[in-house]
Amino acid sequence: MSQTPDVINDLTAESEALDAIVAKLSDDQWDIGTPAAGWTIRHQIAHLAATFRLAGLAAAQPAAFQQVTSRLSDDFDANVAAAMADFVVEPPAVLLSRWRAERAIAEKALAAVPAGQPVPWLVRPLPAPVLAAAGMMEVFAHGRDVADALGIRPTPTDRLGHLVGFAVRTWDFGYLARGLTPPEVEFRFEITAPSGTVWAFGPPEAEQRITGPAEDFCLLVTRRRHRQDLAVRAVGGDAEHWLDIAQAYRGPAGPGRSPGQLSSTRG
Repeated sequence: MSQTPDVINDLTAESEALDAIVAKLSDDQWDIGTPAAGWTIRHQIAHLAATFRLAGLAAAQPAAFQQVTSRLSDDFDANVAAAMADFVVEPPAVLLSRWRAERAIAEKALAAVPAGQPVPWLVRPLPAPVLAAAGMMEVFAHGRDVADALGIRPTPTDRLGHLVGFAVRTWDFGYLARGLTPPEVEFRFEITAPSGTVWAFGPPEAEQRITGPAEDFCLLVTRRRHRQDLAVRAVGGDAEHWLDIAQAYRGPAGPGRSPGQLSSTRG
């Protein structure tokens, strides 16, 4: 799952799965509220359109990307609102069309980045495959908000492996978002794919261990479910604490979800 074409193809497939859900909605349904306070389905897709636009710019026009990001304020929520402002006001059909266009541009641009060449991004430069995996995280997280709003249970696939790998790579984000110092220990992650394959990261002898099904792990690191509603388990004090603060994105953690707020992944 480290090859650029594979992760970009899987990003395309993940986006198309969400596209198939929202393309069937009536105009009124686009304004259904989602579990993210203040965000409708319209907001979720507008945010994805804005994120893909930024990723496409970073991959194809790094200098222009740097100019855009240099104008960002220290207010994370204001930056998010500004980025999606011209998308969220569109009629649903236009918004859907624009999201499709932005993601096609981003996917093409990421695929064209030479191997090993970093792409500038919001926190630090990333290899194109890693930035595409970050895109998988965005589509999964906001797509789950859409699905939850509609009472739909998406079928998990092994495409989640890219998000799992990205979350392990960014395991310290939860600490950094809260002004905490990450512990000087290595974690062992053993995450079970929907197919039954076990994706393992970190030293086998590590005392701090995280285990569980991939879908639950992804719901945890995107903060779309409370840890109590998931089958992710920890061994060791540091690992236990990590389950409380895990997030695969920088920026404010947000309130997350309350225990029992949403049905379990298997419900």
